[in-house]
Order: sequence, then C-alpha cells, then structure tokens
Amino acid sequence: MSQELANLTAVVTGGASGIGAAIAAKLQSMGAQVSVLDLNPQDLPEGQIGFACDVSDDASVKAAIAGTVEAFGGVDIVVNNAGIGAIGTVETNDDAEWARVWNINVVGMVRVSRAALPHLRKSSGAAIVNICSIAATAGLPARALYSATKGAVLSLTQAMAADHLREGVRVNCVNPGTADTPWVGRLLDQADDPAAERAALNARQPHGRLVAADEVAGAVAYLASPLSGSTTGTSIAVDGGMQALRLRPVEA
Repeated sequence: MSQELANLTAVVTGGASGIGAAIAAKLQSMGAQVSVLDLNPQDLPEGQIGFACDVSDDASVKAAIAGTVEAFGGVDIVVNNAGIGAIGTVETNDDAEWARVWNINVVGMVRVSRAALPHLRKSSGAAIVNICSIAATAGLPARALYSATKGAVLSLTQAMAADHLREGVRVNCVNPGTADTPWVGRLLDQADDPAAERAALNARQPHGRLVAADEVAGAVAYLASPLSGSTTGTSIAVDGGMQALRLRPVEA
C-alpha cells in the first residue's frame, strides 16, 4: 500500500462508522495518523485516536482539534464527513428542523475548518475534503432540505478553495451517489417494501447498484494526497454515472 500520506495527520469527522470509517481506514492505510471526531468514537481500529465531538457545538469542535494537535503535533488533512439526512419536500420540515440540519451539514463544516485552518497553514500538504452529495447537482424527490444543505456545501467548497489557495490549503469535495451505509439501511428498513426500495435505488444509478463506502474513500484519498497538488476547487462524483450519464433503459 502506498505511504504517500506518511507523516501527515488527518482529521475525519463522523469517522466512526459508514463512509467516515472507510475514509479513516483508507487514509491510515496510506500512512496518515488519523484522528476521528465523532459523537461516539468507540471501538476504533488500532492506531486511530478518537475525540467525542459534536460539530454543531463550536466549543466541542475546538476541543477536539486542540486534542488532535496535542496528540499528533498538527493537522494536515481535514475530511468534513459528519452530516445528517432529511426527508421531505419544502412543506415537510418546520423551521427548527431546517435550522438543525443546516447547522450540522453546513455550519458544522465551517466550524471544523475554521478551527483547523491555523494548523493547516503550517503544513506543506494541507488539504480539506468536504463530503457533498449527488443531491447538490441533481434534483431528487423528497430531499429538499438535504439537497439545499449539500448545494451549499458545493458552493462553500469553491469559495473556500479561492480563499485559501494562496495560503497553501487545497479545498475540494466528493459527491457520492446513494451509498450502501447504515443510514441508508435504516431508511430502507422503514419502507413498506424494503427489497423493492433497494431495487429502485440500485436502478437509479446507471451502474446498477449502490455506491460502496470504500469507493468514496478512494476519491477522498486522491484529493487529500499531496500528489494532487494542482487539484483544488473541484468536485468528484462517485455516483455510478448518475449525474453525467443518460443510458437507454435496459431492454427486457
């Protein structure tokens, strides 16, 4: 396994499960020291350190970043993965829910990045990777609130890239399609016909299946690596072609 992240410290929010855990494992396998910021950083793989962190609380974020710096001596890579889902049209969720999801999915990334930037500026390989979504670039039914937050993440990524390029900090994002994660599994369990719902989600993506967490991790690793030093302000779709491809229906 390539050790291109050796001597670098990576912070992964929401890194204790699902896509975040896959990202943390991938970066660690490439030589990074990994700090997992999560509400419940339990049972982490050997070599990773965890900090209980609520990205909706600024003091919690600052404490977790400070703990990371104390443990590892700095921060070189930030992966803003922590986020929550939301279902419904604009009529479904009240103002409080809009504020709650926005606070975690968008302002949470701001808090973590803001706390880490003084340390990133000292790094020769500084990178921020935000986890966005296909929902930022394609209209999905019953995802108005979630899509609005991910659209904001896409724009935020581009603005941050412009702001911090000359400080030596690259900022990019990854747009996963519907991924095979515990959160999606819970949504499927709530459906009237989970098997039919899974089949529909598989069929919605041109390659005919859900995205694997490891595939998202691979894209994050590319963007985080110093070998991608000329890549900033961009997004990588890991969606089985959902955004860009228009295949003919499969004939029976």
